[in-house]
Amino acid sequence: MKLTTFTIVTLDGVMQGLGGPDEDRRGGFERGGWSAPLVDTEAMSYLVQVYQRADAFLFGRRTYGIFAGYWGAFENPEVNPIASALNTRPKYLASTTVTYPQWKNTTALSGDTAAAIGELKARPGGELQVHGSGELCRWLLANDLVDEMILLIVPVVVGQGTRLFPDTGPDIALELAESRATPKGVTIQRYVPIGRPKYATATADGIG
Repeated sequence: MKLTTFTIVTLDGVMQGLGGPDEDRRGGFERGGWSAPLVDTEAMSYLVQVYQRADAFLFGRRTYGIFAGYWGAFENPEVNPIASALNTRPKYLASTTVTYPQWKNTTALSGDTAAAIGELKARPGGELQVHGSGELCRWLLANDLVDEMILLIVPVVVGQGTRLFPDTGPDIALELAESRATPKGVTIQRYVPIGRPKYATATADGIG
């Protein structure tokens, strides 16, 4: 399966608390719910398409808890395409603290996480998707386990909160595979990691 990460971020790279004011208040975050006013019909349609093409889902502990509490308790999930996908397809949890997940169709990955994810990727099928799960996404990228990265960039600067990428970390070269914008200015960027970036080198005349 191809491993795809899907992240909704602000223009300044924040991914914390996108859904509602009380979704994630870690660190005193007070600006939650920033995506709802700007994620328009076209962006939502794209989001639905992404979920529907998933063969399985991979989560980090915190995002798993948020999703299980909302989508796992969704009444009549069959009438909502996102709820239906999340509740009927296999889910895998990369966590060392949650060993008996309650959400149906969930398997906790134990032992060597990289090896376990490698085994999932080696299985036949279309797409193993990671939604949210910032810490997991950064770890997957650092370990060269990501085949495709999709960003929905919402045109707002919130000025605080946890960002997708930290101030320091591994460097990653990306190839743009798709780019589009919705009527409200949400940009959809699909990238393929292609190793490490190339940097300019100094020459005698000072031009790289």
